[in-house]
Amino acid sequence: MAQPQITVKKQQELQQQYTNYKNNLQQLAQKIGDIEQDTEEHKLVLETLTPLPPDRKCFRMVNGVLVEKTVKDVTPALQINSEGLKKVLEELVKQYKRQQDDMEKWKVGFLSLSIATLPMSIPYSYSSRTSYDAATLGPIIWTC
Repeated sequence: MAQPQITVKKQQELQQQYTNYKNNLQQLAQKIGDIEQDTEEHKLVLETLTPLPPDRKCFRMVNGVLVEKTVKDVTPALQINSEGLKKVLEELVKQYKRQQDDMEKWKVGFLSLSIATLPMSIPYSYSSRTSYDAATLGPIIWTC
């Protein structure tokens, strides 16, 4: 019994969904990298300010303006910002993992189609490697 083939429109929809998943993951990864860098910078500044006397002058950039303060004034604000960045980072990582899981579920649903249901005109970029599904004894497409 012949199985119906996926239409060109459906192929385009699947490719668009895949592209959307990849782009969302890439954007989240970029945000995570930015927050990690900010967190590390806060940590370095706190480590630098910790041994200094509390009444020592230091400068802080606030909305593009350099403001003179003391170590005792700046340190609590830096600690609060650092903790906030860590919480944001944790949330972004959770969101990234959720998005990644959603993509994996989508791929499993897509991969449940055997190669027989796919027309021969699917671009090679869909299939970077192939394995065999024991249920259908036909190759299924894996994406990376």
